[in-house]
Amino acid sequence: MKIAVLKEAADETRCAAIPETVKKFIALGADVSVEKGAGDGASISDSEFEAAGAKIGSRADLLKGAGIILAINGPDPSTLKGAEKNALLVGALDPTKRRETIEGYAAGGLEAMAMEWMPRITRAQSMDILSSQSNLGGYKAVVEAADTYGRAFPMMMTAAGTVSPAKVFVMGVGVAGLQAIATAKRLGAQVSATDVRSATREQIQSLGAKPIFVEDVAGIEGEGAGGYATEMSEEYQKAQAELVSGHIAKQDIVITTALIPGRPAPRLISDAQIASMRPGSVIVDLAAEAGGNVEGTKAGEQVIVHGVTIIGASNLARSLAADASALFSRNLYNFLSAFWDKEQGRPVLPDDDEIVKAIRLTQGGKIVNERLSAA
Repeated sequence: MKIAVLKEAADETRCAAIPETVKKFIALGADVSVEKGAGDGASISDSEFEAAGAKIGSRADLLKGAGIILAINGPDPSTLKGAEKNALLVGALDPTKRRETIEGYAAGGLEAMAMEWMPRITRAQSMDILSSQSNLGGYKAVVEAADTYGRAFPMMMTAAGTVSPAKVFVMGVGVAGLQAIATAKRLGAQVSATDVRSATREQIQSLGAKPIFVEDVAGIEGEGAGGYATEMSEEYQKAQAELVSGHIAKQDIVITTALIPGRPAPRLISDAQIASMRPGSVIVDLAAEAGGNVEGTKAGEQVIVHGVTIIGASNLARSLAADASALFSRNLYNFLSAFWDKEQGRPVLPDDDEIVKAIRLTQGGKIVNERLSAA
């Protein structure tokens, strides 16, 4: 089995393999080829890949006879000519936004596997790219906020007087939110957090933050399929807006992380709420690429509204390329090795397996995923 590791587009710093995973694939009996310069953005040289046992070459050389193609982002189908028929393409393929690209993979005879659709079940935890990358994103969101905020985070008692601690409010307590809470606490801030899922209250408290929850709204539970948040009723949204409006006006830093799979990001902060914040405050919107949780957010840009800086965070994991590559590449290895058949020397993906059914997009020249078929 030949595994090809592709070099990403110029705006992507991450790499789908690291020397550690190259060695592990070789130990399974695979041959690994890495496109020249693929690790440059993550500070991994070609010589390091070669020392791990990989061959370095052009994309055309890599793809000749390749049965597995590893990528961070789904490449243009026209650049994948030469791969084996039914070769596995494994990466973050963005299926709902790139339907034509997925159709191109099908037409090219590739078996495309979208790692971002990995089900949130126990045995798939080590394969979950959304969690591994969101964890880094939550950390970096706080670092970005601290860099932009014009004051210190911790309380400081000096001979010249006391510096008050920054007040940080995290909205959405998934993987990114929990890491944001932990990072802000480590920097010495006063941290509070909210979420539509009542089960997160204990998680917030366990990290030393104050939970801010809507009370006395009967029958509300924001737990959707797979542990994701779901959209709430009008009654809950109204109650939450009132609660947040009173709380947000007192905050120095707000970090929003709310995402609903397959839907635009929910609006959490209005222009009027931004206006209530103190000038110099900072909002980091981790949902900017999905439309944003904050009114006025611009993905990939930093704007000032009513004296408040809004950072439209765009895939912050890319700014931590070395760590992000290490985690992403281990997710890929954990997935493929879990299905590796030593006798056949390749992964065997059963049609009825829960993980395979969730992430397989194309097979036999057709789109086979139910989520895409229904779209």
